[in-house]
Amino acid sequence: MEANSVNSSILRHLWSIVEETQTTTLLKFSDADLIQQLLTELNNKTLLSSEEIGTINSYISSRVPLIRDLALARLA
Repeated sequence: MEANSVNSSILRHLWSIVEETQTTTLLKFSDADLIQQLLTELNNKTLLSSEEIGTINSYISSRVPLIRDLALARLA
């Protein structure tokens, strides 16, 4: 899903959550669980519509490898 179809403040919140989340948490969950965890955290900060949830779900899904790479880089 295109990032420009998501409100930029929602994306900022999402990446802030990724940065705040413990490295071990980002690495230990399965892809599906990680996506759900990030969506839940984001929805707690920003009330999302069902359309936004679907879009963000696709966005996170496409970026799981990047999220895991960033977490691994923190360990180094």
